[in-house]
Amino acid sequence: MSKHETEHKGMNGRGQKGFGGGPGFSMPAEKARNFKGSLKRLLRYLSVYKYKLVLIGLTAILSTVFSIVGPKIMGMAITKIYEGVMMKLKGVQGAFIDFDYILSILLILVGLYVISAIFGYIQQYIMASVAQETVYDMRKDVNSKLNKLPLKYFDSKTHGEILSRVTNDIDTISTTLQQSLTQIITAVVQLIGFIIMMLTISPFMTLLLILTLPLYMIITKAIAKRSQQHFAAQQKVLGQMNGHVEEMFTGHTIVKAFGHEKRSLEKFEQLNTKLYDAGFKAQFISGIIMPLMTFINNLGYVMVCVVGGLLVTKGRISIGDIQAFITYSRQFTQPIVQTANIANILQSTIAASERVFEVIDEKEEIKEKVDFTEIPSPEGAVEFIDVQFGYSDDAILIENMNIDIKVGQTVAIVGPTGAGKTTLVNLLMRFYEIQNGKITVDGIDIKDLRRSDLRRIFGMVLQDTWLFNGSIGDNIAYGREGASKEEVVDAATAAHADHFIRTLPEGYDTVLNEEASNISSGQKQLLTIARAILANPKILILDEATSSVDTRTEIQIQKAMGKLMKGRTSFVIAHRLSTIRDADLILVMNNGSVIEKGIHQELISKKGFYSDLYNSQFTSNQLVNQSI
Repeated sequence: MSKHETEHKGMNGRGQKGFGGGPGFSMPAEKARNFKGSLKRLLRYLSVYKYKLVLIGLTAILSTVFSIVGPKIMGMAITKIYEGVMMKLKGVQGAFIDFDYILSILLILVGLYVISAIFGYIQQYIMASVAQETVYDMRKDVNSKLNKLPLKYFDSKTHGEILSRVTNDIDTISTTLQQSLTQIITAVVQLIGFIIMMLTISPFMTLLLILTLPLYMIITKAIAKRSQQHFAAQQKVLGQMNGHVEEMFTGHTIVKAFGHEKRSLEKFEQLNTKLYDAGFKAQFISGIIMPLMTFINNLGYVMVCVVGGLLVTKGRISIGDIQAFITYSRQFTQPIVQTANIANILQSTIAASERVFEVIDEKEEIKEKVDFTEIPSPEGAVEFIDVQFGYSDDAILIENMNIDIKVGQTVAIVGPTGAGKTTLVNLLMRFYEIQNGKITVDGIDIKDLRRSDLRRIFGMVLQDTWLFNGSIGDNIAYGREGASKEEVVDAATAAHADHFIRTLPEGYDTVLNEEASNISSGQKQLLTIARAILANPKILILDEATSSVDTRTEIQIQKAMGKLMKGRTSFVIAHRLSTIRDADLILVMNNGSVIEKGIHQELISKKGFYSDLYNSQFTSNQLVNQSI
């Protein structure tokens, strides 16, 4: 988990910050910048299921109403028992307890609670459907959007941040829709229902109970204000500690190599102590809320008992109604606290929705033409004509670039770090759009081609290998859909990977783990080369493809690459200039421009930038060899 993810998920793993003190109480949540606008957009997703939502509302109301009526009806049975007992005590002739009446009351109660449970089940079933379908639609929209976003979006965001929006934020929305929507309907209906039922029993006692509400609000506000700063500190230190732990575990080899274990442990101890202090204060202060609320609730309970007892003795109210009123009074604060919590959760949910909508609103790649052109049999001729490009309009990196590459030529791109070598390749594959000029493949402007068709013409082997969690055979077969096992083996053999694959316990069926750490870096590179060979592209892009392998394997790969590159246009981004001396064309780049071009001998004889670059590498290699 990345540091960003850890900090974003916060204390309860749902992207919301919550108290751990008393149940049903949470601190002020993260707020959305545009609450109304984001809420409207979220409701737009829900509006598709408006009829289901109406049905959810009705079932929630019915379920709650049937459960609210229960204590009042139970009170009737208690009154009947009380009256029978009192008449017997007074010696009234023929006095008895009407158990038939009580049984009928109990049967009615069972029926009410069963009906309430059935409506509750229907409500949850439909709500689960609505919540999952809504987040399914959102995930689909986000995934569709991510596929349409330009490469510069992913360059400007961390992987953790993008993943957090796709997973954590949508999970927060899902949980809220699943639980909080029905809870808020239930809470509001309960609150109204309790007040109505209490008013029908005794308006005076209802007023006494309502007078205790300001005490709840005063205490809640005071404690929230005190504890919020400690929770904020706890959240901050938790993110720092998780980040430190992540760095220490991922870089444990370097920590041990440089002997910094003690320093690492000291920093962890320091952060852990801070987290303990902030966490203790936050949890202790927030933990006070429930005892205080229970105390206020008991005050109300005592007042109801005393006043109710007096009213019973005066015959102004039945004992069954007192029992029902006490039940309502004990439950009265629950929907209030629940509503406050849901309002808090709703803030976090709308903030999460806002982050998801930010992704959906991102500027997409330039739309492809409807009347796109196709290249039935690509040959591999490439031309840059007056190309102008910059990552922003006010910072032009490449200006008036003109390059003509013939079919089957090997083009080496060299230059110092940041010269624009990889940028050139990204423009060729339309990962970035140029500001002016045009790039053609076989004489056709790449803007007239579908991106998918264009990219199928290319095969790539990058310095940073990418392999997915799956078998070695599947990773190689990724190069071409529908490739047979024999073709996979042939590609691996051409890349000199077959031998090491067969030495593995399960051969081509060996499953690579998540980071492909169960094979070496050089072996990973061999697999990506095999994948490119299997793809059989017309244009190859090689970004220092042999950088992760030993000298002997490098020679073998270069031979295999020589066969692969034969008859194909190849772009080779090279850092070791000794590997590209036989290139048909060498492009020397610096500060985004091609400052020299030609073959190796021509460029050396010019004694320009390339010559200085080549000689400096050659001299460095000689010095290294002499020192060895």
